[in-house]
Amino acid sequence: MAKSDELRIDPQQLADAWQRTLPETINSSDRCVVQQDEADDKTLRVTIHSAGHQMYEFDFKVTYIGSREVSVELIDVEKDNVAVDERTDMIQQLIHDYKRHLHECAQALLQLTHA
Repeated sequence: MAKSDELRIDPQQLADAWQRTLPETINSSDRCVVQQDEADDKTLRVTIHSAGHQMYEFDFKVTYIGSREVSVELIDVEKDNVAVDERTDMIQQLIHDYKRHLHECAQALLQLTHA
């Protein structure tokens, strides 16, 4: 018997819903790419391309813990395809903001994920 709070949605549908919704929660000038994780149906891979002259690329792993809660993990930060030191204050602030936006996106999709 499946737990009542388990995520029950097609992984591609979930990725598509995130791809539609996330741009509404991040800065309008930033771009994002959301893909399903090939190894885990409950995980999404999210890349956010920050706007501005820095052109940083943030890779996150978003994993559903049940149907209502997500765990957001930073994978890495790159600039021109080279990993950068993510400990600087500016990058830490961006990471903090993007994590908040990712949680906001998960909240916005509750009606879809919490069936």
